[in-house]
Amino acid sequence: MRRILALAAALAATPAAAQSRLETAILAGGCFWGMEAVFEHVKGVESAVSGYAGGVKEDASYARVSSEQTAHAEAVRISYDPRLVSYSDLLRIYFSVAHDPSQLNRQGPDVGMSYRSAIFPQDAAQRTAAKAFITKFRAAGRPIMTRIESGSFYPAEAYHQDFMRKNPRHPYILAHDVPKVAALKRMFPASYRN
Repeated sequence: MRRILALAAALAATPAAAQSRLETAILAGGCFWGMEAVFEHVKGVESAVSGYAGGVKEDASYARVSSEQTAHAEAVRISYDPRLVSYSDLLRIYFSVAHDPSQLNRQGPDVGMSYRSAIFPQDAAQRTAAKAFITKFRAAGRPIMTRIESGSFYPAEAYHQDFMRKNPRHPYILAHDVPKVAALKRMFPASYRN
């Protein structure tokens, strides 16, 4: 009992900044397989979950979303440790590696609103950071189609989770997602993890 009390006291005395508190980011940018694969390789990311954001729970299925009759976007929910990777770092990777923000309602061969470029801020600070990135890119003359949206996130079906890791030789993965992970390693070597 004394040992448990000592441990509890030590944890209580640990500054809040030193305690691990995961934060969440939700980003949409085309097929969630590649987005998930990229962010799974970022140091400080605890998990990346493929899913649907921006619509209602009843429509959160691959069959419904891919019909393009829902408000959902294929998205990834990223749980990250802000002591190891900042939200701004995630946005830098999102805008430069994870997808092409200049495409409207499409990414590569995937076309439709469900493949749009969208950020779903989880708080006011994330909203401010997202707006700042978009404004900066537009001021530099870069066409940015990324929208800032709100809405809930619903995990995709189990067969979509960790798709690249489970299916590394899938033709879609080889053509579209392996190059994204390679670009992450090349452009952000300090942030990359195997």
